Amino acid sequence: MANPLYDTLFGRYYGQDTVFLHLQDGRTVTHAAFLEQAAQFAHVFAELGAQPGDRLAVQIEKSPEALAIYSACAQSGIIFLPLNTAYTAEEVTYFVENSGARILICDGAKAEALGPVADASGATLETLNGDGTGTLPDKAQGKPTAFETMPCSADDLAAFLYTSGTTGRSKGAMLTQANLLSNAEVLADYWRFDETDVLLHALPIFHTHGLFVATNIALITGGSMIFLPRFDLDQVLADLPRATAMMGVPTFYTRLLGDARFTRDLVKHMRLFVSGSAPLLTDTHVQFEDRTGHRILERYGMTETNMNTSNPYDGDRRAGTVGFPLPGIELKITDAQSGATIPDGEVGQIEVRGPNVFKGYWQMPEKTREELREDGFFITGDLGMIDDQGYVQIVGRNKDLIISGGYNIYPKEIELVLDDQPGVLESAVIGVPHPDFGETVVGVLVAEPGATLDTEAVAAAVCQSLARFKHPRKLVILPELPRNTMGKVQKNLLRDQFGALFI
Repeated sequence: MANPLYDTLFGRYYGQDTVFLHLQDGRTVTHAAFLEQAAQFAHVFAELGAQPGDRLAVQIEKSPEALAIYSACAQSGIIFLPLNTAYTAEEVTYFVENSGARILICDGAKAEALGPVADASGATLETLNGDGTGTLPDKAQGKPTAFETMPCSADDLAAFLYTSGTTGRSKGAMLTQANLLSNAEVLADYWRFDETDVLLHALPIFHTHGLFVATNIALITGGSMIFLPRFDLDQVLADLPRATAMMGVPTFYTRLLGDARFTRDLVKHMRLFVSGSAPLLTDTHVQFEDRTGHRILERYGMTETNMNTSNPYDGDRRAGTVGFPLPGIELKITDAQSGATIPDGEVGQIEVRGPNVFKGYWQMPEKTREELREDGFFITGDLGMIDDQGYVQIVGRNKDLIISGGYNIYPKEIELVLDDQPGVLESAVIGVPHPDFGETVVGVLVAEPGATLDTEAVAAAVCQSLARFKHPRKLVILPELPRNTMGKVQKNLLRDQFGALFI
């Protein structure tokens, strides 16, 4: 039996000295060197007792070595679990315990805080720093540069990606080899990538956009990547002249537009700009085309499915839409109560079906049944419509999801922390428009009778419990929360009231 994911994305480059990664310091990493290091990591994982089907969690900075762990897991049949680098030790504890991770790899600076987490969960702790040092590379030195690829089927699990729910409890989306491969194959063809492309990669590699879209496309087509640790405006402007394509979140593009050095001449050789992870404002579309002559291609996806739709490569890329369902993927708009398909032009919940749709939520069969229908359609939780030209429009989110700078933020998780603070009777967290991040978080607090709230103290407590991107940018106090006749908090009224705070 073969290993479809490894064989298709990685194994075929063994021994090839073609350039895979262009690094910020001017060095390059060939496919051959990358795979040799990945094989050495695979040997370390085997010596640590990891078996096919075990989970390996990483909370590490972006680096070639971090990417090599993904390859090593694919070759070993280990389920890869990347975690946001901003998560606190408290948050990581849940992911490690829930996944049953056999190995936890973290930045050396976090080893002291995460050591007890690993010990309590029975996981082995290793370190990998952004500069490529750490206990993992130390143990990998001298190991064989080839590893016997473990046989896997297309239906075997390749990765877990955790996505929070409205209850505040994170869900582990189980992604198979076929999920990842099918999406990479379709996107590479749909967006016309080939071995001549140089992709400017400034995204994180702990979620689907940077890892399973950008990286997998580069691998499956044989192209190379300018592999930046993060989005740095000066560095991106310096590197754009040697790229052919770029993928980013709306914040990337608004920041580029805010710099006079970003000109039509600078990007005259570019082939494609792709945006996702959050809605792109129509004004950004217009300004970008006016400035550069390029029309940003916007697409729509999520953790559980990777990409579902895309504006066309050839044809009208319409602002305010996410294009058409990708080849092989079905999309329908349904009534949230009955599940019946509704006519084009009407707003309803978006459901998708295809080889990209995940297998279910780890150890959550009831939640899986709620969101993944028996006929294979996944209820995305997004509200949308299909217009008279067949373009899909996202008009809202029925789970109050906030997307800030490309990161998914679930209000309930923040509300649980706010409600636990002294003097807080209740809270409501909303997303409001922000010129840089698309949306940002606002926390609305109601004080207990007779209590005087110290918003600075509340904010400090949030900092201890939650990753920085989840922190409310503003805390406001109201005498009570608006409610309807059924007692449900009317967050739409709060969004109306505070929607202009940052614009």
